[in-house]
Amino acid sequence: MSLGMLKLYKLVLLIFVGTLLSANTTMEFNHIKKGVQDENTLLVIGGIQGDEPGGFISASLLATHYEITKGSVWIVPNLNFYSIIKRSRGPYGDMNRKFAYLSKKDPEYKTVERIKNLIKDDRVKLIVNLHDGSGFYREKYVDSMHSPHRWGQASIIDQKKIDVEKYGNLEDISRKVVKHVNNNLLKSKDIYTQHNTKTKDGDKEMEKSLTYFAINNGKSAFGNEASKNLPTHKRVYYHLLALEKYMDIMGIEYKRDFNLTAKGVYGAINNDIYISFYNNKINLPLDNARHTINYFPIKENEKIDFKASNPLTTVIKTGDNYAVYYGNRKLSNLKADYQKYDIKDNGVDVQIDGINQNVKFGSIIDVKKWFLIKSDKKYRINVIGYTNKKKIETDIKIRKSNIINRFSIDKKGKIYRVEYYSADKFVGMILMRFR
Repeated sequence: MSLGMLKLYKLVLLIFVGTLLSANTTMEFNHIKKGVQDENTLLVIGGIQGDEPGGFISASLLATHYEITKGSVWIVPNLNFYSIIKRSRGPYGDMNRKFAYLSKKDPEYKTVERIKNLIKDDRVKLIVNLHDGSGFYREKYVDSMHSPHRWGQASIIDQKKIDVEKYGNLEDISRKVVKHVNNNLLKSKDIYTQHNTKTKDGDKEMEKSLTYFAINNGKSAFGNEASKNLPTHKRVYYHLLALEKYMDIMGIEYKRDFNLTAKGVYGAINNDIYISFYNNKINLPLDNARHTINYFPIKENEKIDFKASNPLTTVIKTGDNYAVYYGNRKLSNLKADYQKYDIKDNGVDVQIDGINQNVKFGSIIDVKKWFLIKSDKKYRINVIGYTNKKKIETDIKIRKSNIINRFSIDKKGKIYRVEYYSADKFVGMILMRFR
C-alpha cells in the first residue's frame, strides 16, 4: 500500500462529518466519545472562545491522535465553532459568561443548553475547559506580564473542594497537574501555577462561567490556561501535558501516535490534514494546499457534502467560493466549477512508473517519474495543467515537467488532478503526487 493510500485509510478511520457554514451563522459543535463508556468519564472542552487556538487544537488532537485504551473520554473540540472561524473571543458576546442566565433569544442559547446537558450527564465526573490566557499568572505582582491580572500558564479552580464522591479535592488535583507540567517544562520561564478564583466569594464574572456552572451541578471542573505569549504548538504541548495528568488521576489509559515534544506536537497539528467530498469521489490533502484551487468540481444545485480528518475543518460558502478552514486558519479557497455528478464508483486503470494499477476515485497515488492514464471509452479524461500539442492525455507517459506548475493543488508543485467525466457529468478525481 502506498503512503498516499495509507493516509487515505487514516482519513477513513478519523472521519468527521462536516457541516457547511455559511457567513453569519452558527454551527453545531462535535461531541466525540472515545474509549469504553463508563461512569467515570472525563469531559474535555475546547473552543469556547475562538481566539484561543491552543485550547481547541489540543482538544482536536485528543480526538484524532489519541487512543483511549481504558476508560471513557468525551471531547468537545469546537464548542463555539463560529467564533473559531471568526478568530473572535465571541461574535455574540463571551460564551464563557453565559452559564448563569441566558435569554432564549441569544443566538448561542441552543449551544449553551446542549453543553450544559453534557456537563450534567451522570457519567461525567471531571471536566477540563481549555483556554489560552494572556501573560503568566502569578499570585503576587512581578511585572506587567507576570501578575495576578494575567491568566496564562495556570491551572484554574473556583474553590478548594466540593462535596462529591469522586475528585472533590479540587486544590489537591490541581496541584498534582501543576507539578506534572512543571516537571516537563520546555523552558523554565514557562512555569505553571495554581489560580484559585474563589468564585463563590463574590467574583461576579466567574459566577457566569462554564466551570462554576459545572461545580454547582456537582461536577469537578477545572480550567487549564496556556499562555498566549507562547506559539500555538507550545501551548498545545502544555495543554496535553495537563490532560494526560488528569487522565492518569482518573485511571484512564491512552496511547498517542506522536511524541509529546514541541516538535512532535507541531507535526501532529500541521501534517496529514485531509478533506473528502461526495462520498470520497475527491480527496484533498490540505497540509500545503494552494491559496486558491480553480475550477473545482462542485455538485450543482446541492449543499456541499464533505468529511474531514479532524473536527476543526469546515467549509464556508460565499458566492461561488468555498473556503476551507482548519480552526481559524483558512487553508484554501475552492473556486466552484458546478457540475452534474455521476454516481458511478468504478475503479480506473493507470500505470505508475511502469506498474499497472486499478485505483478508485479519490485515491492519491505516489509517482516517482511518470504516470500513464489508460484510455477508457466510458470516460473523458482531463489531466489538469497537462500540455500536449496533440491534445492526447491518455496512453502516454506524463512527467512532472509536462504539467504546468501553477495547476498543482499544493504550493510545492507536486500534486496534480486527473478528472474523469461521463458525457456531461463529473465522475471522480484521482491525484498524482510526485515524490
